[in-house]
Amino acid sequence: MPRDGKCVIHWFRRDLRLADNTALSRASASGLPVVPVHILSEWKGEHSWTGSNRQQFLCDCLAELSSSLDAISGNLILRKGDPIRELEKLAKETGASAIYLNKDPDPHGKKTEELLRAFCQRSGIDFHTFDDVALHHPSEVLTQAGAPYKVFTPYSRNWLGLEKPAPVAKPSALNTPRGIRSLELPKVSHWKLDAPSADLIRAGEKAARLRMRRAIRERLADYEKDRDFPARDGTSRLSQDLRFGLISIRTLYAESMAARSEAKPAGKKGIDVFIKELAWREFYFAILHHFPEVLDVEFNPDWRGLWWAEPGKQFEAWKEGRTGFPIVDAGMRELLATGFMHNRVRMITAMFLTKDLHIDWRLGESFFMQHLTDGEIASNNGGWQWSAGTGADAAPYFRIQNPWSQAARYDADGAYIKRWVPELASVDAKKLHTPPKDGGSVAPGYPAPIVDHKAERERTLEIFKRHRAKRG
Repeated sequence: MPRDGKCVIHWFRRDLRLADNTALSRASASGLPVVPVHILSEWKGEHSWTGSNRQQFLCDCLAELSSSLDAISGNLILRKGDPIRELEKLAKETGASAIYLNKDPDPHGKKTEELLRAFCQRSGIDFHTFDDVALHHPSEVLTQAGAPYKVFTPYSRNWLGLEKPAPVAKPSALNTPRGIRSLELPKVSHWKLDAPSADLIRAGEKAARLRMRRAIRERLADYEKDRDFPARDGTSRLSQDLRFGLISIRTLYAESMAARSEAKPAGKKGIDVFIKELAWREFYFAILHHFPEVLDVEFNPDWRGLWWAEPGKQFEAWKEGRTGFPIVDAGMRELLATGFMHNRVRMITAMFLTKDLHIDWRLGESFFMQHLTDGEIASNNGGWQWSAGTGADAAPYFRIQNPWSQAARYDADGAYIKRWVPELASVDAKKLHTPPKDGGSVAPGYPAPIVDHKAERERTLEIFKRHRAKRG
């Protein structure tokens, strides 16, 4: 039987905000004092799926969250270690009658939720979980036969036609009991990481909401025509805010649609394109939900066991932004300097690694996750498998982007390249879009291209054809 508790617990995970937070709102509506808790992981040193950029961003988010909770009579409790063990301890310490949380879309988080549910059942504690990270759970968007979609376009048609959930109320007071043991706010040294050298975007719910309002006011109307050009401020720049739950997807959708209702026809089209990008995010959530094996193997079984080159000096050159391909190097240097990379350039750099260098997409996937502040497992995996030609709704293996022509099309005046590769600042833009003759360099002091794109394109086609023939 459920116990008559003195309070309830809300477990903050990837929902580090007060506004439009489903689980927090429901916990507050219980009428009992709320104990908000965040549990720090205990891994130390290098990690395959995160790094100092994202952990620093997390630290800054937690600092602001703590301050925001204080303003509504809350108190952020910090613990570290195994979440089941720590929540069990906290429930016993506080006499909590219920635990509230928003569901995690990733396999590890789902496994943790099932273990926590079992503990609560054994202990007579109510267990409340909510779909909060997406507008639609993967089980809501299925084919007429009840199967998951593997192609985006029919998925998006279904997704767009569904009624969207409305934002929920922000709690006015949590009345967290005092005297509950808590750790100090963390620093990246907690994970034995050095402070990041990247110039990170400002963290926290307040900054995220300002970015959201600015994006809706200044960028979404022109989103269709500006989003693919990395030198322009044409994207929303909200990816890290959605990843950490600093803004709610419901609020973002509702405010975007409100702006659409007042926009001119061209502006409506731009906002529609942006909304479809939100659908892409949820498509990849659905792929990971229905096919969790994509984190380990190719989504398309036809390409499992595909040959990949051993990583070596070329992989190091790619990571450091010194491949001799200006648009590739600009993207990698932007990532290292800021913890962010423009989405068009993510595709270019990923396809270059997999199709020009023939290096396993899993290595690039992990490197991005270690450096991206907005690293989202589902979207990152989907993007890498798309670029490699192995994923859901992926580009066919024979569609191989040419980094030179991509630069000419999306950075015609070289502004993006020159910003991130300063040794090319005085080079004529046309030279940044054409392979140098005789294997030379685009400019003195800049490396010569480490491969010939035309030759490597043919090699990629042969690798895929040979693999297909071997499989029969």
